[in-house]
Amino acid sequence: MNILLLGYGKMGKAIEQIALERGHQIAARINVDNRSDLDALTDDSVDVVIEFSSPEAAVDNITYCQKRGWPLVCGTTGWLGHRTEIEALCEEKKGAFFYASNYSIGVNLFFKLNKVLARFMHNYPSYEISMTEIHHTEKKDAPSGTAITLAEGIMDHIPTKNRWVDKAEPSAQIESTDAIAIESVREGVVPGTHTVRYESEVDRIEITHIAHSRQGFALGAVVAAEWLIGREGVFGMDDLLNLNAQ
Repeated sequence: MNILLLGYGKMGKAIEQIALERGHQIAARINVDNRSDLDALTDDSVDVVIEFSSPEAAVDNITYCQKRGWPLVCGTTGWLGHRTEIEALCEEKKGAFFYASNYSIGVNLFFKLNKVLARFMHNYPSYEISMTEIHHTEKKDAPSGTAITLAEGIMDHIPTKNRWVDKAEPSAQIESTDAIAIESVREGVVPGTHTVRYESEVDRIEITHIAHSRQGFALGAVVAAEWLIGREGVFGMDDLLNLNAQ
């Protein structure tokens, strides 16, 4: 298939390598310096788009591709305030849109484990919940999209928690009992580490996922693009991995 890469940073290059290894072609590589080249592409020259750009560019990129009728796999985080309008546009255009805050198969199994643990912990309110996420210094958004997805999974099963807060906010916000505090750390070249923590006066329960490289994220994005061809609607990793049935 012909893949348009929107965003050609480290993730874009990792995706390109895996796509070529799997026998696909790259229709174009678009970044902030050559975005005007999009208009030169014909509608039938692109089978699917993989978008890993920036929070500032994502909404325009997704909208453009929906209007061109190109199926799109999006891995950019930090733009979800516009998610409702993007999904409505996909429905209007009868398009195909795939979004995940993290394309690693391991992370998505971790998401499922996080929900199962939250279901158990719902009956034990003496445990306070917090999270830590660690990423490389080039990551622009904080908390990470993965951390927010983990927080949402907890809130789905623990009704006393109805929002997350950045630990950098004033302490009065963090100490509120209805909030999950997320600490964001930026250091070195860390691909991504996420820890969910339940702590009481007598013990602590933690689950952690540590990514060793970007390859798992890139492979997941390419597999999602392969899967999306020929489909219509809004999808995510639960659909790809059939985790909704688990």
